[in-house]
Amino acid sequence: MGTKRGISVFLSATLLLVGLSTLAGPAMSAAESQAKEKALFEKKCSICHALSRPLGEQKSRAEWTKTVAQMRKNGCPINDAEAKEIVDYLAKVRGPKKK
Repeated sequence: MGTKRGISVFLSATLLLVGLSTLAGPAMSAAESQAKEKALFEKKCSICHALSRPLGEQKSRAEWTKTVAQMRKNGCPINDAEAKEIVDYLAKVRGPKKK
């Protein structure tokens, strides 16, 4: 009987801790997310060219997606998730001019 109660207490405590950790761990803020995207952009895009090259352009999300896909074809080591983050960053900071 003691072993079953011990297991029950252990499982209850584990579930409580897991539940609290998900409540206590706030999601990444927009500023933190953009800082992460910027760091990835700087790390990956500077492998082949100066950062001023893409930062000197303004493109739509679709155009940035095409540009990043071309960089991957040219051999830049970017996986799918990284490509999405880089496109997200460039679309935010170097999207088309607002009219």
